[in-house]
Amino acid sequence: MLTIASISAIIGWVSGKEYSAGNFRISLFTLIVSHIQLLIGIVLYFVAPYFKMWGEVGMGGVMGDSTLRLYNVEHPLMMIIAIALITIGYSKHKKKLTSTPKFKTLAIFYTIALVVLLSRIPWNAWL
Repeated sequence: MLTIASISAIIGWVSGKEYSAGNFRISLFTLIVSHIQLLIGIVLYFVAPYFKMWGEVGMGGVMGDSTLRLYNVEHPLMMIIAIALITIGYSKHKKKLTSTPKFKTLAIFYTIALVVLLSRIPWNAWL
């Protein structure tokens, strides 16, 4: 959803389109879905076997192992930062009065959030 919202905002910004109700729905739905995903992620973080490693190997052990650090520190932190960027971008775009600044704000914040999100996905677990 974030990819669609980012592309939509970039196209609207570059082409000078008028900001429509459809654009508003896309950005709002992206905000809602990302927050739901964050809540699901928080629950999964605390029930995942990687979380138990904090107690078993301690802070030094987690930070010393790149896989444990990715799952216990980097991934959760970057996802929270990405959701914060989405939230800030959505809030700032609502205060803009014309279409171009609305699209520009959404394009910048949503695209940065997308890059942050993609940077800390554990791709080797999926591929």
